Amino acid sequence: METSAAVTFILAIISGMLVDNVLLSRFYGCCSFIGVSKKVESALGMGIAVVFVIIFAALICWPIYNFILVPLNIAFMDTITYILVIASLVQFIAIVIKKYLPKLYNSLGIYLPLITTNCAVLGVVQANTDMEYSFMLSMASAIGTSLGFLLVIVVFACIRNRLDSCAVPKCLKGTPIALITASLMSIAFLGFLGMITL
Repeated sequence: METSAAVTFILAIISGMLVDNVLLSRFYGCCSFIGVSKKVESALGMGIAVVFVIIFAALICWPIYNFILVPLNIAFMDTITYILVIASLVQFIAIVIKKYLPKLYNSLGIYLPLITTNCAVLGVVQANTDMEYSFMLSMASAIGTSLGFLLVIVVFACIRNRLDSCAVPKCLKGTPIALITASLMSIAFLGFLGMITL
């Protein structure tokens, strides 16, 4: 990898994590973001599962699109193909978590299978196709986006834990204060806007 290519790769990861964060700037994957972030352990487990699924989905979907769908003139089948790949990865990770981490599996509940329809996962692989990224840029996008998801959901869970011991007005307890907190985090992350342009 050349120096300029390596710099572009690193900048793409940082951009996906901070500048163009999937949760706070594109608002993809908000259902699991709000639903699983009540406990730090659950948020960390969900974040790691999403990192695994996004990276492997990008790793598998890019060659399928470029070496199978495009040459066969069936590029219009990309979304269906991506959903099948993502669903397979989610099933695999659910089996692994259920076998080795049953407590985490129970705490994630319905949100683990919902990774299949998590628009953050599908959004990354679809954006890689739509933007016609190279394989390396697709992987950088997947790594940055997934690490950004992990970072934000864990930080959000930590903040929500602190809010439990604060004197929050009764009308704002629960989801309302969580949404206000997410909005403030989104505004904070806007400070990174314009920092990196690819």
